Amino acid sequence: MKKNDLSVGILAGGKSSRMGENKALIEYSSKTFLRHLTDEFSGWGQIILSQNPREVLEAGEDVISVFDEHEDIGPIEGIRRILTVADSEYVFICAVDMPLLKSELAEYLTEFISSDYDCYVVKDEKHFHPLCAIYSKAVLPVIEQLIAEGKYKLMELLDRVRTKYISLEKTCISTKQLSNYNTCEDLKKLYLPAVFAVSGTKDSGKTYLIIKLINEFIKEGFSVGVIKHDGHDYLMDHEGSDTDRFYKEGAVFTAIYNKDKFSINAAKPIDHEKLISMCPEADIIICEGFKDTSLPKVVVKRRETFEPYDFADPVIAHVSDSQSGLSFEDTSLICSRIKKYFNITD
Repeated sequence: MKKNDLSVGILAGGKSSRMGENKALIEYSSKTFLRHLTDEFSGWGQIILSQNPREVLEAGEDVISVFDEHEDIGPIEGIRRILTVADSEYVFICAVDMPLLKSELAEYLTEFISSDYDCYVVKDEKHFHPLCAIYSKAVLPVIEQLIAEGKYKLMELLDRVRTKYISLEKTCISTKQLSNYNTCEDLKKLYLPAVFAVSGTKDSGKTYLIIKLINEFIKEGFSVGVIKHDGHDYLMDHEGSDTDRFYKEGAVFTAIYNKDKFSINAAKPIDHEKLISMCPEADIIICEGFKDTSLPKVVVKRRETFEPYDFADPVIAHVSDSQSGLSFEDTSLICSRIKKYFNITD
């Protein structure tokens, strides 16, 4: 099936009561949740948005909006309305609170479409995901019958129609795409890992501050990793080295690289984004140096070693041993600034 033969339905008609604000309008990586999905499925067939009539969203001129006729019965009504107006036989349905969702997942599901089934639902080790599924128009009479019976759970629908459950286990598709973000606690997980740099000139106190931040974040329950950039040759984790010190302070990983190699000792060039993707998972990733990159930065300065230097934006905080900025000893406050920047505040 070609992409433009499959319509896409986005469910955004809920009350967002657990979040306390409209989930469609929450921003992640400079886009709203809704915009992430409409951009991701641009170039497919129709994009149909099931909306709450009490808070109408601006979704773009290419997006068709529908509204519930049966109120307060959950996503089954949104699916019904979307299927009713869709001009294609099959519709990929997803929820607006899935900003990590990629069109590759929907494209994978299309490979299973046949005359044998009416629904194609993703499953993982623990759950079925009826809000990450392809529905055929053939299920419309069943939906209408269920609504007439006052039965609104989607599992009731899946039990009554011919449903194929599809695992992602043997694919390269990350199950993180299935994540829903319904609460403020969920959002904290979305914004992790928080990746930032501690930047400064030579002997400005970068290592000293990083060690203090490692301890502060671990005390607050976060796991921490550190990546160091070295302009010269290096030995990984030898006694007394910065990476050795970071590891002994509790970092779940340390990494180091220069223009020629990186450790895990592989003789090939690499950039920091690729290196981050290769490292074990951590909630907080601190990069030492990186003053010319676009990473958010904590800039450190010492009076006796300070050399004028323009640090690339954005800057989260300035830390120094002078009267300006935060002190090296203001570790808790520095951590609070970092958490606020990454929207992981309590």
